[in-house]
Amino acid sequence: MKLKDRVAIITGAGRGIGRAIALAYAHEGADIVAVSRTISEVEETASLVRALGRYALALKVNVSRTEDVKSMVEKVLQGFSKIDILVNDAGIIGPIGPLIENDIRLWTETINVNLIGTFICCRTVLPYMVKRRTGKIINLSGGGATSSRPRFSAYATSKAAVVRLTETLADEVRDYDIQVNAIAPGTIKTKMLEQIVAAQRAAGDKELTNAREITEDKGDYLERVTNLAIFLACEDSKGLTGRLISAVWDDWRGLNEEKIRVIMNKGFYTLRRIDGYFFAPKNRDIPKR
Repeated sequence: MKLKDRVAIITGAGRGIGRAIALAYAHEGADIVAVSRTISEVEETASLVRALGRYALALKVNVSRTEDVKSMVEKVLQGFSKIDILVNDAGIIGPIGPLIENDIRLWTETINVNLIGTFICCRTVLPYMVKRRTGKIINLSGGGATSSRPRFSAYATSKAAVVRLTETLADEVRDYDIQVNAIAPGTIKTKMLEQIVAAQRAAGDKELTNAREITEDKGDYLERVTNLAIFLACEDSKGLTGRLISAVWDDWRGLNEEKIRVIMNKGFYTLRRIDGYFFAPKNRDIPKR
């Protein structure tokens, strides 16, 4: 059991990726705090965790509200006395369609949940991790974080910002043996996919076709995400921090201490502008920044 007796807070744990990670962590011996805005969903997740022989706490929390998150952390510490892992999975897809047609309130709400919610959870949990000088934070990124995603501007913007937040925070807390990483899960059958299909032409032909294909696919790709989440939460990934790891494209299963050291000495798995500084041939004079 890679996570035996660890305490993990997982936001967005009522369904989809969040619930899958909660159950995967429980299989690995972790006790789970399942968090969502819909209490009935996280109560079901908690029940499934208890059936695996682990402790579970279900909490109704809006991660974009500071008081909700503070209350959550207080209850976790009362029940478990520590926090080892924080997984920020709570997220919404937001308005779908051209930016000029987006509802401003819904656009802003997407930023508040996906980015500000991640910030508030990190900000509230970190003092306890810093005090213990240990901890793992895993943020869920998504489509549009590393390339343009037309008609999903709020979602793409929030998820790109989550990656930069991950990188920045990782550098700030490195000396406390706290690792902060982000996961790019790839396209998964979740409620968000259903929303894309329901949006029809507003999503754009490419997005709609892709969503329909994934919806009809018989494969279940959650396992590759949960396995990566376990890797980033356990000691196997020690020293790896400030990185965006793709569950689909990156060979994270082949990482060991030596390879992690190489990654940390380079710009691998980080957001970078493709330019003459990072990618120029060795014989080219490179102007100083």
